[in-house]
Amino acid sequence: MSPTPISISAPENSSLSADQVRQLVADTCQPEDYRGKRILLIIPDGTRTAPIGLMFKTLHQHLGAAVAKLDVMIALGTHPPMTPAAIDARVEITAEERHSTYRNVEFINHEWDNPEALHDLGIIPAKEINELSSGLFSMDVPVHINKRLFDYDQIIIIGPVFPHEVVGFSGGNKYLFPGVSGPEILNFFHWLGAVVTNPMIIGNKWTPVRKVVDRAAAMITVPKLCFSMVVQGNGDLGGLYSGTPETAWDAASELSRERHITYKNRPFHTVLSCAPPMYDELWVAGKCMYKLEPIVADGGELIIYAPHLREISVTHGEHIRKVGYHCRDYILKQWDRFKGESWGILAHSTHVHGIGTYDEKTGIETPRVRVTLATGLSEAECREINLGYRDWRTINQADYANREDEGIFLEPKAGERLYHLKEKPVWAGG
Repeated sequence: MSPTPISISAPENSSLSADQVRQLVADTCQPEDYRGKRILLIIPDGTRTAPIGLMFKTLHQHLGAAVAKLDVMIALGTHPPMTPAAIDARVEITAEERHSTYRNVEFINHEWDNPEALHDLGIIPAKEINELSSGLFSMDVPVHINKRLFDYDQIIIIGPVFPHEVVGFSGGNKYLFPGVSGPEILNFFHWLGAVVTNPMIIGNKWTPVRKVVDRAAAMITVPKLCFSMVVQGNGDLGGLYSGTPETAWDAASELSRERHITYKNRPFHTVLSCAPPMYDELWVAGKCMYKLEPIVADGGELIIYAPHLREISVTHGEHIRKVGYHCRDYILKQWDRFKGESWGILAHSTHVHGIGTYDEKTGIETPRVRVTLATGLSEAECREINLGYRDWRTINQADYANREDEGIFLEPKAGERLYHLKEKPVWAGG
């Protein structure tokens, strides 16, 4: 096991080769160090673009003969469990290979909502939460993690790093919290991020949420190794970093900052944000708003274009319909009404709605940006959850292309690239 961080990156617009990946894995993981040990790989589900199959197969080939066990856990957070076929696609193997080459590998879906599947790590005390959150919260936060982690001698996290609306940059210990964690800490730090607001969090490294995530991860006693990836294009590997979850993430986030953030000279009054097929419910397609909100002009419209999307959320749909989508201040100024709802739901609500104001005297909520859904959801469903509606059949993506001079912007594959204005707007502290 190499304690020293190892990294390799490719020039922009090129990618690492499979041989380079194999060499970095070999330099990081000496088979003798893992002989007879039980290894758990933690990987993202299908809502993250990354060559997970390349990493899984490389590690299996490199360590499989030495270890006593090598299994895979899907860091679902609160996403629905993956089917065997979906898992095969995620790790890029066939059903036949699962029953032959990888017959000894157990693929495990995380169960965030099953108390029997979780292990109690204790609490982060209120005093520490106050310090970590820069005084925003002061409360004991219970910390639970999937108990299967303690069946293994080594955890290896494999996942990409992107700008992220809740934590600043994804990756590292975030594949533990919320990836394979229990609901209490998950709900807490999502709401913490929402109170700070997406534009003030996303694309920043050392956020209060990242501090909470790293503090929780320090409570896990099983040794941890991490391979952090920086992905570009349609899944090409631009950078690969190994080390502790903290050091690998730290290095990868620097390259992510360079490769995944685009700066624009001006805001746009209309943005067409197109969701790729991997975002098949609004719970994850909300990223189409998060990553582009900073470049929408005051009073402008952001359209989430996703004809394939027909679910608000398989897991959380009922609760989202109850709350609706609102700005942070709408919820904070009516806290007695909302405090009993899941804080994770409240966070999602405010992230998708975006920044806005709420006048307690008039009961009027004013969003900075209008969010319109051009999806498989009906107009009635959109109105019910307090979002705009447009028939997706009336939209031609080509009509939005190459019109930046007119204040119209098209993002054909939204959700992973972050857009910022070169000059910070007033609402973002500029």
